[in-house]
Amino acid sequence: MGNILVTADLHGSLSTWLTVKALLSKDDSLAVAGDLFDTRYGHYGHPDFQPDQIRSDLPELAHPLYYVYGNCDVEGYCPGYGPKKTFQAFNKSIFIHHGHRIVPDNCKADIVIQGHTHLCHLEKKNGTIFMNPGSMTYPRNSLASYGWIDDTQVSLVELKTGKTLASIPFA
Repeated sequence: MGNILVTADLHGSLSTWLTVKALLSKDDSLAVAGDLFDTRYGHYGHPDFQPDQIRSDLPELAHPLYYVYGNCDVEGYCPGYGPKKTFQAFNKSIFIHHGHRIVPDNCKADIVIQGHTHLCHLEKKNGTIFMNPGSMTYPRNSLASYGWIDDTQVSLVELKTGKTLASIPFA
């Protein structure tokens, strides 16, 4: 298994989707914490708003995909997913949701991923790592960012420079 690229809040942006795909190496996985399509409120007049193209790319995506719906995604637009998901990677339990709802009290994950705020954030609290990858499309602090999870750590990366903004080791 390669690394996991973590993103959220693409909001139907084809250029951002193409950037995400370009960042993935052969053995990497992709985790999207909601609002991939934004067919609820989308910018339908904008030429970069192409949720249909993104949806049609998903079956051909050569990477494992961990995707959950966000508050701007319409579930019927891309059936087969849900509002939350737990999966295993690097001997860690990873819980992913969009973040517009509270993490369940019974969540026992090692890593919790959420989006929604469009602000990147990384912290470790009570033994659990919490990550918000921010947004590459519409960052609220002008800092386009994404996350990486590898076999040793969780990191936030600035899109423009590739600079690591923060990281938390597993040890």
